[in-house]
Amino acid sequence: MAIAKITEQGLTAIAIMVALLWGCLLSERLIVKHANSEVTRTIREIRLMQLRRRSQPVSVPAPRSPRPVRPALG
Repeated sequence: MAIAKITEQGLTAIAIMVALLWGCLLSERLIVKHANSEVTRTIREIRLMQLRRRSQPVSVPAPRSPRPVRPALG
């Protein structure tokens, strides 16, 4: 003895809603995957910019020679 009967229109609506739900889940995964790859690429670019910004000396500066101490008269 059936209490309620699902019509063909009801089954169609359920099928459409299930398809929309799966579509949302799959698109969410794609969006998150794309966002993670963008974050990785951006961090890589920032590190490269920081490395390029650091100035490297062309040569080692010559050491300063100490001046001889001259006694002062006084």
